[in-house]
Amino acid sequence: MTRNDHDHDHAPGGGEVPAAATDKFVFPRWTNRLREILAVATLGGLVYAVVLVYGVFSPETSAMGYAPVQPVPYSHALHVGEMGLDCRYCHTSVETTAKANIPPTATCMNCHSHVRTESPKLELVRKSAQTGEAIPWIRVHDLPDFVYFNHAGHIQAGVGCVSCHGRVDRMETVAQAEPLTMGWCLECHRNPEPNLRPREYVTDMEWRPAGGEDPAVLGARLRVEHDINPSTDCTTCHR
Repeated sequence: MTRNDHDHDHAPGGGEVPAAATDKFVFPRWTNRLREILAVATLGGLVYAVVLVYGVFSPETSAMGYAPVQPVPYSHALHVGEMGLDCRYCHTSVETTAKANIPPTATCMNCHSHVRTESPKLELVRKSAQTGEAIPWIRVHDLPDFVYFNHAGHIQAGVGCVSCHGRVDRMETVAQAEPLTMGWCLECHRNPEPNLRPREYVTDMEWRPAGGEDPAVLGARLRVEHDINPSTDCTTCHR
């Protein structure tokens, strides 16, 4: 068919069809759906962004308030708050190793072989002592496997237990008080002064600087004295 033949094609109504209307498509027909595809992709991206932000910053996903029911109803409010038990009596390795150990049953039995020996709440403790089978305590503050955290380093720097764990001495059931997110940790590494105290008071939940001194001012002085310079390099926590 010649170009002149195209020029004289007829429309159904009898009129002539312009030559351009019968030329071949420049792009494949599927490209007509690009607008719909782009619209769906844009909407999906927005939904993903919202879910991502929620996942990073929401209390639910950062586990704030997480307070699992333990197999034995151990009250920190009683043992620490009322009786004044030091954190290190049970968590013996917190000053010397990366992890704060879960106390063995023998630690419980130091007291409970003589105190409340018939209490039904302590039946699992007594059974554990007899059989040697560990009590299945549930970890509350559980960081992801790709995060490295050294308890001893923080304790030796003078970071109080309360800074990360909250007022445990008031908790019947231990709950996660802080988000423990990367941003939260970096905030302290960039500005550690408010969380620093004399090392001998790290487990004192009610400690305040003497004479009403601003904790941040004291912290700044302690930072210089002990040469505390927390790293913000990724490899510090992600190894």
